Amino acid sequence: PWLTPSAWPSSAERTEPRMNVIINQEPRELPDGATLADALRVLEPPAVFAAAVNLQFVPRTGYAQHRLNDGDRIEIIAPITGG
Repeated sequence: PWLTPSAWPSSAERTEPRMNVIINQEPRELPDGATLADALRVLEPPAVFAAAVNLQFVPRTGYAQHRLNDGDRIEIIAPITGG
């Protein structure tokens, strides 16, 4: 199970390898081997959204298989409605 960022142990308490990613211009730390689906669980995105990693759209069906790497840039994009 994932913890919210505020509930993550401090860096001194962590023993597993970590990687740094950028999610919507915010630095985040995730466990090595994390997938896009893992990152999305941390964010709790809106019900309707699109996701891109390093400016490449990732289909919803690929979130669980898309492994992230240190330094990846993830963008979560919600549609804007209006008239």
